[in-house]
Amino acid sequence: MSRDLPDRRSTLRNLGVGVVGATLASSLALGDAPKPKGNLKQSICRWCYGGIKLEKLCEVAKKIGYQSIELLSPDEAKKVKAAGLTCALMGGADIVKGLNRKEYHDGIVKQLTNLIDFAAEENLPAVICMSGNRKGLDDEAGLKMCLVGLKRVIGHAEKKKVNLIMEGLNSKVDHKDYMYDKTIWGVELCKALGSDRFKLLYDIYHMQIMEGDVIRTIRHFKDYIGHYHTGGNPGRNEIDETQELNYAAIAKAIVATGFKGYLAQEFIPKRDPAASLKQAFETCDV
Repeated sequence: MSRDLPDRRSTLRNLGVGVVGATLASSLALGDAPKPKGNLKQSICRWCYGGIKLEKLCEVAKKIGYQSIELLSPDEAKKVKAAGLTCALMGGADIVKGLNRKEYHDGIVKQLTNLIDFAAEENLPAVICMSGNRKGLDDEAGLKMCLVGLKRVIGHAEKKKVNLIMEGLNSKVDHKDYMYDKTIWGVELCKALGSDRFKLLYDIYHMQIMEGDVIRTIRHFKDYIGHYHTGGNPGRNEIDETQELNYAAIAKAIVATGFKGYLAQEFIPKRDPAASLKQAFETCDV
């Protein structure tokens, strides 16, 4: 199980949405979903639906048109694969104890190596990693230490043809003290490492909070972005008219860059989860 999932799932419980699984069964009658345009592959972040059995979530995902459920353990990834889906991004990263601290490198490198091997064996595209919290460390020193750690494992990722993806998070609301909280910091790390197998996870929700200017950023740094996450702001709920981001326009901008990876829905539903996932899929299916 991903080491970052307990924190995310505790957030889910605190928001009072642990009962979403109770409404999912009635949502299987979603009607005939239109054939997806196929310009943007879409995934579902598992942690947002922790109260729903994975098999049931797979059933709904396939009916809507999703190709992936992500942030999974190896055992979960095998279940998803058996259901006819993929796992676009393997989980397992610790948000707080990341690559910016040398004392964590041995454990992280071992974990990443094992997950890269698994991803290669199962034909999965990517594995997640995290910068970690600052804990008094300045951003330049943290970047240099992340570079030291990544150099120990990136050659293996290149050999196995698996992408290593680092996620940016906001340090203003949800993840106080997290180091990689601005896109440019991640871009500078990509440039320093110089590997096509290391990319950024541009989380639209998090970066809207930290810096805004989403579409311009996507266009400017398209070569460094390997994965996208969604989420309504404020609140990280449905990506609909209740929040400030225009996801249809954002999705069109992503497609226009020539992006071939996955965009994953990472919002915590306030309504029926299957209906919300269907709406989100259709919004981003541009």
